[in-house]
Amino acid sequence: QVQLVESGGGLVQAGGSLRLSCVLSGSIWSIHTMAWYRQAPGKQRDLVASITSGGNTDYADSVKGRFTISRDNAKNTVYLQMNSLKPEDTAIYYCKGSSRSFPYWGQGTQVTVSS
Repeated sequence: QVQLVESGGGLVQAGGSLRLSCVLSGSIWSIHTMAWYRQAPGKQRDLVASITSGGNTDYADSVKGRFTISRDNAKNTVYLQMNSLKPEDTAIYYCKGSSRSFPYWGQGTQVTVSS
């Protein structure tokens, strides 16, 4: 089992920044890829960014150049640095850890960007 706990969400004005954190615990050795997803009201949950155990990253087109995903293996933590935030970035942000067997999800953290 793997547990993921997100933090760092909040209310910010357009153009501002936030850094989300996702702390992993449990059988973290089984996780090969970490990712951030987001879900706005009435919409599906979409991939925002991912990072593999080897450090390869990928981003949704809508956040390229503004968001950065990173990981600190010593702290068992994955980060999402979000800059130049826009109102359309408003959503619940979820951390996901992928193993060979199961995906693991955090409880989500709300990000609200005001115009």
